[in-house]
Amino acid sequence: MNFDENEPPSVREERFVAERVARRAARKAASLDSRGAHLGAVIVAVALVLLGWYGKLVALGIVSGVFLLWFAAALAWAYADGDEGRHAVQRAYNATFGWGDGF
Repeated sequence: MNFDENEPPSVREERFVAERVARRAARKAASLDSRGAHLGAVIVAVALVLLGWYGKLVALGIVSGVFLLWFAAALAWAYADGDEGRHAVQRAYNATFGWGDGF
């Protein structure tokens, strides 16, 4: 978003709206790479299994609840952003577990 101080506010708002629409269309058209998210989900699943195996049920509930809330918030954000169906779920999945790319 470029800012031109001599531009009237109404023209600037129209330009900003057009830029937001273009970015949203590009984001929806882009393919989602879930490789890192799959790795993050596997790490979380292993951690949850280990917590359950060793009887740490409170920690199991807390960790699984945090990830459930994180995914629900990401899914709500994706739907609010205009995504629908599978693409919204993929974006939420990548937002929740995409940190697995760092490993």
